[in-house]
Amino acid sequence: MGFAALFAHGLVYAIIMLGIFRLRKHLGLGVLFCLIGSMHFLETYLAATFFIDLPFGLISPGSTVMFAGKLSLFLLLYIKEDAEVMRQPVYGLLAGNVLMLILGAILRLHSNTVEMPGYNPDLIFVDQMGFLMMWGTILLFIDAIMLIIIYERLGGFISRTLFGRIFVSLALVLSFDQVFFYLGLHYLAGVPQAAFYGGWIAKIGVAAFFTAALAFYLRVCEPSVVGTPTRQIADVFDRLTYRHRYENLMRQVGKDPLTGLRDRGLFEQLGPTIFASSVRDATPMSAIMIDIDRFKSINDNYGHIVGDRVIQNVAQTISNTIRDDDYLFRYGGEEFALICNKGAVEALALAERIRAAVIADHVLEGGAAVSISAGISTRTVCDTDFTTVLSRADAALYQAKARGRNCVEGL
Repeated sequence: MGFAALFAHGLVYAIIMLGIFRLRKHLGLGVLFCLIGSMHFLETYLAATFFIDLPFGLISPGSTVMFAGKLSLFLLLYIKEDAEVMRQPVYGLLAGNVLMLILGAILRLHSNTVEMPGYNPDLIFVDQMGFLMMWGTILLFIDAIMLIIIYERLGGFISRTLFGRIFVSLALVLSFDQVFFYLGLHYLAGVPQAAFYGGWIAKIGVAAFFTAALAFYLRVCEPSVVGTPTRQIADVFDRLTYRHRYENLMRQVGKDPLTGLRDRGLFEQLGPTIFASSVRDATPMSAIMIDIDRFKSINDNYGHIVGDRVIQNVAQTISNTIRDDDYLFRYGGEEFALICNKGAVEALALAERIRAAVIADHVLEGGAAVSISAGISTRTVCDTDFTTVLSRADAALYQAKARGRNCVEGL
């Protein structure tokens, strides 16, 4: 009967939890988190007081079935959502446990409670459960981090074996948790040593059960997880903090949203820095200003959607033509700026290659070709700042346009 009870316990837990998880897009993750929180007290209470005597030791459904199920659910949250979502219920449980201890301590200040005919308040029991729940949640936080690390590390070895990857992750983390949670149980509740060995064996078996449940769910209910690229370990820790949000924001700063190139703001920051470096190291530096010819007529005749596509395509052509150590920016509208560590002759040759590549690659509907004009300026020993070089390149661009466009001019 003991094995049957544990199996029924795990089956009902898996069906309900995975069912709520499946409906998370309709019900919201808050429902799932409340369900996890409502089970936390029962899980801890059973872990300290309710044991089944099996041939290999004492087994508590709280510390085996319910805790292993919760940890499996957290891994599923990580796989299908991310570690930010995964950590939310952990933080919520930790905060709830702290609040439970604080409120219990406050109630101790009032010693004259009214005697009731049924149960009377047992604040010692509340304290014990509070500390045990706190200890379990601290371990859960460590378990969650370990679970992510192990799961991702295993992705490099057994990424194609979903069952093996999940099972090994759960088995290792549950083994770690069993050691330290048992110490807390033994200290607070005097749980015998038979519960340690029995609990560990049962957790490995339950890990296999929940692994099968998760693998079935991921392959049948939400199969898109198969083939998902392995996340980097550094990214895991970034997600467990808010650092990745900051870095995502920083990646967007200085980037033109239409072309993905560096924007004018970054051009104005980097230009003087590159100029100063060129002066210090006595290396050549040239600025090339590039403008798409007759762009207003493209917008007027073909529409702004086509105009945007032309800007994107020209930006891609220029990017494909230059070297990795050249700096390309979208200066504004249909205009681009290029800074390169080349002398006047090399910069002129580069600008000509760009011009030829653009007119060869881009033809509008009706046969009209897209062309660019370019103005070049190379730093001289007389230049005192980047603005001087940029002004000459801009003037050279206007000369190129005055010559009839689709040409390159240098000053």
